[in-house]
Amino acid sequence: MENIRFTALEVILKRPELEFDLKNERVSAIFGEMTFNRSAMQEFLTADAFAGLINVIEKGETIDRKMADQIAAGMKSWAMSKGATHFTHWFHPLTGATAEKHDAFIIPEEGGKAIENFKGDELVQQEPDASSFPSGGIRNTFEARGYTAWDPTSYAFIIDQTLCIPTIFVSYTGEALDFKAPLLRSLAALDKAATQVCRLFDRDVNKVTATLGWEQEYFLVDNALFKVRPDLMLTGRTVFGHASAKDQQLSDHYFGTIPERVYHFMRHFEREAHRLGIPVKTRHNEVAPNQFECAPVFQEANLSVDQNQLLMHLLERIARKHHFQVLLHEKPYKGVNGSGKHNNWSLMSGKRENLLTPGKTPKSNFRFLVFLVNVIQAVNRHADLLRAHIASAGNDHRLGAHEAPPAIISVFIGSQLTRTLDEIEKRRKKGRMSPEGMELNITIPKIPEILPDNTDRNRTSPFAFTGNKFEFRAVGSSANCAGPMIALNTIVADQLRHFRNEVDQLVAKNVKKNEAIFQVMKKYIRESHRIRYEGNNYSKEWEEEASGRGLSNIRSTPQALSALLNPESVRLFVENQIMTEREIKARYEIQLENYTKKIQIESRVLGDLATNHIIPVAIRYQNMLIENVRGLKEVLDSKTFVKLSRNQMQSIKDISGHLEEIKNMVALMLDERKAANRLDDSVKKAMAYNQKVFPYLDRIRYHIDKLELMVDDELWPLPKYRELLFIK
Repeated sequence: MENIRFTALEVILKRPELEFDLKNERVSAIFGEMTFNRSAMQEFLTADAFAGLINVIEKGETIDRKMADQIAAGMKSWAMSKGATHFTHWFHPLTGATAEKHDAFIIPEEGGKAIENFKGDELVQQEPDASSFPSGGIRNTFEARGYTAWDPTSYAFIIDQTLCIPTIFVSYTGEALDFKAPLLRSLAALDKAATQVCRLFDRDVNKVTATLGWEQEYFLVDNALFKVRPDLMLTGRTVFGHASAKDQQLSDHYFGTIPERVYHFMRHFEREAHRLGIPVKTRHNEVAPNQFECAPVFQEANLSVDQNQLLMHLLERIARKHHFQVLLHEKPYKGVNGSGKHNNWSLMSGKRENLLTPGKTPKSNFRFLVFLVNVIQAVNRHADLLRAHIASAGNDHRLGAHEAPPAIISVFIGSQLTRTLDEIEKRRKKGRMSPEGMELNITIPKIPEILPDNTDRNRTSPFAFTGNKFEFRAVGSSANCAGPMIALNTIVADQLRHFRNEVDQLVAKNVKKNEAIFQVMKKYIRESHRIRYEGNNYSKEWEEEASGRGLSNIRSTPQALSALLNPESVRLFVENQIMTEREIKARYEIQLENYTKKIQIESRVLGDLATNHIIPVAIRYQNMLIENVRGLKEVLDSKTFVKLSRNQMQSIKDISGHLEEIKNMVALMLDERKAANRLDDSVKKAMAYNQKVFPYLDRIRYHIDKLELMVDDELWPLPKYRELLFIK
């Protein structure tokens, strides 16, 4: 009987070395060549169309039909000069992936001829089928109409000879069916609120932009091994597999020399990323074997979200050319590091000043402290909402595990800033500003010389200040960055709006402006003290302390998602015009259903593998042991036989015990799955899968992993961890 595991290993050994013609081009020579960036706009658009489009991008002006036709003509000319034959509206439905429907530029003419054409209305709006995308009840399956609308703030790009136009996706009745529409609304709300706070310090500030720099972690596995692990193929993770004798315990992979084959893959995907204008700058080995990371330069948040979605596609696409499979699941392997997507978030004023960078003057530091404290207070008020926006079946495996933030949301700011805020909080007398309004006349250490590296990094914190930005470390590696960014932008916008209102109310009572700012800031420092934590977030002691502070420790997705429907959460999104109550409820239903289906698939895969792969092989090996015992009995005297067959007999009994447990628990898991499927209520169904079905995954896994150690290595059918993690 052929062993598919050894067949896969043989394929890897016999595979010829891959060769790719990756020229040593200067990045500056190819960067953005496949994007309709400002340089391309200027070259292919008329002066009026270019000026009009820039005003749309920077000032939010509307596009009239004439301008749309001019832009479409120029965009088509540019795209065709790059070999494009089709165009598509590229959008982010609530599946978490991207979607596209390609249309050719051609228009038939009389005489059997055709011309290439692309009209303004095709650029601005399209009507894809909306019936089969998740809608959470907003759309009936028989109601197909939906609309995509061009987002001019994100550059169009070309991939596979297709012009891809970033768009929002809404239903026929106007509700958002995607991530981008609420993201753009949250960015607008944040811009408005943050600008109003900035004007307390500088009346000339007229815009604030959220910036995002993500760090994408991922695993690589050889494609031949991937294809003979049905669990990896269908769920993205291994539902069983005993730990390798060596994994990450020596810390010899982290920042180590990049393996040659991986290096060629990285060069290839980075080249394609750079051509698409994705400013990938960093690459390195991560902690776990065969785990890696890439990160770009910071960009405006909306563009950065689009680029991360595109990069995940590129990773998978280019990996296949190198006979790799990219694993973006948060926890592909038990017992080693999972993968996250650290979202580094900051605020940039229209004057190109980072509002979260400590300044060199007391005035700029005062503004810095105001924004720092408001972000902390926003997290304090809405920690459970942030937790809901990082919740997924995959991230449930990761949070709180090897070098991943726990499910408890807290904020780290570093010892120096902690001392500063603590001093402000402890002062009994009110702060007072000097006549020039430039210096706090209070006995606290000023911070004009704080540099980014004066704030140490706490890798255990889910939300850490790292010198000039906040790093939201709890986001899952497969997630669309837009989800957590929508939540973060919205809670900070709401908080800044409240801050400005409170300051204005005090000023209306004849309190000096700077004194009013200080009083409100001090109140927020006191209220948000509980959310700040500088210690080891992985420790049991922190779990106990967090409970005493009243912080939530929400361990499962169904529980976490309930925060979306809290009255305060609904108020937050509705009042700030990010989402309607109907849109919020739809997303809640979609995420519950997604969780249920993922656990359902994992359960089915594990049951199938246990029944059709593991049990037959274990029985086969057990029969070999039985035959061995029979043979010993025939050739040995009774006393010697008892002595020498003891270990084999025990192995036979142990295998029987594990087989019996696996069979029984697979049957029980199936019963629980059937019972859950009969439930009509989506919340009850998700909870049933979480509390009744999910626990069987680890229980069954325990016995399969024990069998892996016992069964003859030559019989074990599926690649083991030592092969999945170390073959490069």
